[in-house]
Amino acid sequence: MKPLADVHYPDISLWMADLGPAEARPALPGDRQFDVAIVGGGYTGLWTAYYLKRRQPSLSICILERDICGFGASGRNGGWMMAAVEGEQKLLAGLEGQHRAAARRAILGILPEVEQVLAREQIDCDYRRGGGLFAAARYPEQRETQLAHLAHYRELGYGEEDYRWLHSGELAERLRLHQPLGAIYTPHVARIHPARLARSLAQCVAGLGVEIFEQSAVTGFTDTAVLTAGGAVTAPVRLLAVEGFSWNLPEQRRHVLPVQSRVLATEPLSDAQWRAVGLAEYEVFSDASPLITYAQRRADNRLVFGSRGSYRFGGEPRADFRADGAAFAGIARLLRACLPQLEDVAITHCWGGTLGIPRRACPHAVFDAASGFGTAGGYLGEGVGAANLMARTLADLVVAPDSDLAQMPWAHRGLPRQVLRRWEPEPLRWLGYKATDKVLGWEESACARAAPAWQRRLWRNASAALAALRG
Repeated sequence: MKPLADVHYPDISLWMADLGPAEARPALPGDRQFDVAIVGGGYTGLWTAYYLKRRQPSLSICILERDICGFGASGRNGGWMMAAVEGEQKLLAGLEGQHRAAARRAILGILPEVEQVLAREQIDCDYRRGGGLFAAARYPEQRETQLAHLAHYRELGYGEEDYRWLHSGELAERLRLHQPLGAIYTPHVARIHPARLARSLAQCVAGLGVEIFEQSAVTGFTDTAVLTAGGAVTAPVRLLAVEGFSWNLPEQRRHVLPVQSRVLATEPLSDAQWRAVGLAEYEVFSDASPLITYAQRRADNRLVFGSRGSYRFGGEPRADFRADGAAFAGIARLLRACLPQLEDVAITHCWGGTLGIPRRACPHAVFDAASGFGTAGGYLGEGVGAANLMARTLADLVVAPDSDLAQMPWAHRGLPRQVLRRWEPEPLRWLGYKATDKVLGWEESACARAAPAWQRRLWRNASAALAALRG
């Protein structure tokens, strides 16, 4: 693969650069009053405003965004929209019979719901439901990992129509990974242009009467108001939707761990190059590397490929990744290991983003009716789809607490500090993340270079032990 010497580091992401410069909406001009104040102009905040307005059009709602809508993870991610949520096994394991089936239906309903909204609101975000390939390739441990994942799906009640195994030949017909060993295929994943969705949702909710104030960083809260440098918003309902950008807000900072993920994009590939790769149906794909990979074929025929990132001591989020050339070179090597036929393809764009990891490793929607304070998030990288489900749940907790969604295992009543687990204080969480990062890197290296079996078992067991501690 060509070196990264001429790579471009866009201000936010290639996705946002596609749309051209956006003039920020006016900041909050002074003290105001609303029925609902939402902090955060990403998917969670925008979807929450959308569903609140759809359920109760008379509500006066504002969104307070510190930069521009889509500046955070919503405008930077890999463009997967999944009818899935991280931690499904934990969320569904304690449910029986009809309750578990209802939760599965709610999760699988993410894409059909979004498809209805895109059609109703005439939103074009390059949406294409080609399905997802969770591949096993390169070394045999990946096959063990994916078959274990498939067994978990079966335990939760998902059938062949939801997740099915492809043998190595079937995988190779769809995607020509190096040393294909098989894959889980699911139809419940779509490719999107994430920034186009974020900007379109912002325009949509503004058209419904939601007031969006950009360049309006929130500095604190009172019992009845949200505070910014430009004024205070008094509202009986105040909802926090900031995910990884919560490090300076005491109400949220210990509930999610802000970590970074990095993404790169190739030059547009020719038809011949795509025939050598596959993805004729625009499937998204990942492999079972412990370093976490995710990729999609963009509408302009670039390949977008991302991988696990980093954590900054204290949890401060990052938006500028221009100094991360060595890390991006490592991701390019991982891409080449997966698809060596792209050895001579140029990497043209690199960017990154901050996401939020909850201590329980499950997403949540939380609302305290007594105080009017609530939040949603904790997506572990699956927020493009999960944000829609959590936002609908949060909206129901506010205006329809007896609804089916408001009874789901990810719906919580009370203050966030009462119902969400908190991360350990520094330096424990930094040490824990660094230890996990090192072990996962050693596991990938040992497996990829076919190290002695005892070494591969050692690092896989160490990874499993660290995962158990995080749970």
